Amino acid sequence: MMSFRTQPGLRYPMGMRWKAQGTNFSVFSRHATSVELLLYENSNSPSPFQVIKLDPSVNRTFFFWHVYVIGLPLGIYYTWRFDGPNDTRVSGLRFNKRRELLDPWTRAVSTTLWDRRKACLDDLESSTSMRAMAMEDMYDWEGDLPINHASEQMIIYELHVGGFTLAPSAQVTHPGKFAGIIEKIPYLKSLGITDVELLPVAGFDEQDVPDDVAALGLKNFWGYSTHSFFSPHPGYCIAPETGNHLGEFRDMVKALHAADIGVILDVVFNHTAEGGATGPTINFKGFVNEAFYHLDPRDRRVYRDYTGCGNTVNCNHPLVAAFILECLDFWVREMHVDGFRFDLASVLARGEDGNPLYHAPVLWNIEFSETLARTKLIAEAWDAAGLYQVGTFPGFRWAEWNGRYRDLIRRFVRGDRGLIGEVATRISGSSDMYEDYGRLPRNGINFITCHDGFTLFDLVSYNRKHNEANGENNRDGSNENLSWNCGCEGATDDPQIVELRKRQAKNFIAILLLSQGVPMLLAGDEVLRTQLGNNNAYCQDNDMGWFDWTLTETNRDIFLFVSKMIAFRKRHPCLIRNRFLTGHKTLEHRLPDVTWHGSMVNLPQWDDMDSQLLGFTLAGVTPEEEDVHVIMNMSEEGVSIELPNVSGRKWFRVVDTAAPSPDDFLQAGKQVAVNKNKYPMRQRSVVVFESRHKEG
Repeated sequence: MMSFRTQPGLRYPMGMRWKAQGTNFSVFSRHATSVELLLYENSNSPSPFQVIKLDPSVNRTFFFWHVYVIGLPLGIYYTWRFDGPNDTRVSGLRFNKRRELLDPWTRAVSTTLWDRRKACLDDLESSTSMRAMAMEDMYDWEGDLPINHASEQMIIYELHVGGFTLAPSAQVTHPGKFAGIIEKIPYLKSLGITDVELLPVAGFDEQDVPDDVAALGLKNFWGYSTHSFFSPHPGYCIAPETGNHLGEFRDMVKALHAADIGVILDVVFNHTAEGGATGPTINFKGFVNEAFYHLDPRDRRVYRDYTGCGNTVNCNHPLVAAFILECLDFWVREMHVDGFRFDLASVLARGEDGNPLYHAPVLWNIEFSETLARTKLIAEAWDAAGLYQVGTFPGFRWAEWNGRYRDLIRRFVRGDRGLIGEVATRISGSSDMYEDYGRLPRNGINFITCHDGFTLFDLVSYNRKHNEANGENNRDGSNENLSWNCGCEGATDDPQIVELRKRQAKNFIAILLLSQGVPMLLAGDEVLRTQLGNNNAYCQDNDMGWFDWTLTETNRDIFLFVSKMIAFRKRHPCLIRNRFLTGHKTLEHRLPDVTWHGSMVNLPQWDDMDSQLLGFTLAGVTPEEEDVHVIMNMSEEGVSIELPNVSGRKWFRVVDTAAPSPDDFLQAGKQVAVNKNKYPMRQRSVVVFESRHKEG
């Protein structure tokens, strides 16, 4: 390759911006004393064809280093090399002129030469660096824009881009790729979900696993090890060597939007792939280590670890906060995503000293951002160091993964006693957590399972975690899953246990979709996907971690139940209210918005510490909507339950989770009126009725 002439360049925009006449490069580093830009012909070239040394008198503005390369062709790869003080103990500066650094703003990353374990060696010459690509950012959106489903009407479906289509049974052209998701849109529509929540899709380090795990040939599958926050993960691209990372992701988004499905990204701003003091230097450590991470002020070689992942991003440092805002703006403006779920979001509430701040600048800047005004914001409102903010997360727009809902409903369905008072509060939208703060039911994301923990089927099949396949002697993953195996640990052919597990799974699904707030399903739960009791399958890029599409036929009955329950929720405004229930009757309604019951009408057993039964009636929001009556009996005993009187109407049974399919959900036209005021309810079941004037 020829050498290219240069000009001083501009400090904005950050990263690389290619144009035919020239390409501008800019990065930030306050304390660097010497900077070089290395240009490579391709992703695995052994050496650069040109090294451009920046002159601080020309190529530096404030703390920005920049250069403009005239006529640089597309497809060139580049890295940076920074030199400066290396005083890790006192200042936290980690400059190393032998290391090649990845552009943190790159839109297309290559990991062809990356070797994490070699990169962790102190005396390693730079030969295993990730590289950024000079690419043109052009795309025809064909009129597509981010969509904005009303939060209370959303049905969120959490899925892993790779795991969703990697199994041969997926029968897609591009398994494990963004393009594979496009091929499964008809399935998503048939299920009835409104928004997909994608596990991390930004460039992440698949090699970031403990040595014992790597020795088994396992890798970081889930993606919670980000290094390139602006670049779609190359492993999810059909042809990453072409630099079409953005285009392939955008194709997926555009196709999902065309099907009226929103796209929510799981973003990981709490830690990075660089790990702690013994981890590799990829980018941030070599540019601004002292600002980007929480360091122990007594010995700045030590990384404060509020994440359990070796380092913690210093989110409320002005530079880092600006970086996060710029990144979020990019994914909304340029990639048309509809929302974000923030992993270990309580880290973003920690100030520069590590202590929690209610007025954390980065969180409120996100809250008030005009670009993000219509974007869904979802917080995993805790971190690994004990900061738990479910119900108190800073801000008003932020929704929260409601971990208290998850834990309580798990306990209730497995048969724990004396919980019905709090169960009523949780299924009513958790007003105790949100109402006094001026929030609404939609601020709570209700879920039973997520990627982190048991699948729904494993929740009803295992009492203990079984993570031996991870290579960490079953030490990893949570020890308390609030699960119940229904009488046998793991696989069984016992028909009674098999039936009970299906019933328990349907109980969980029914309660979730009958609750006020925003429901979230884990991909595969609708067909009883199993991980064989592994509650931390982060490293299982294999059958254990993949969606088994044969289950869509094997467990077709559960799929039909879930899809019908979703449709039931969608057609009942009383289940998706945007205000909290009051228990009061309004002029236009026949009934109070909610009435609570036990086995007898209007007699909930609030003070009975042995009670395992709760009923409630929801008044229709409009004159046309049927009232909904629900009874949840999680005891080992059947019970005859009394139905409330609805003047001029009759009750029709819709759902009975104890009935076999298809009688577990009766569609309109097949429902029969309950002519008595009693209904024989079986043990461990949920029953749902609708009121109307005539049959069907």
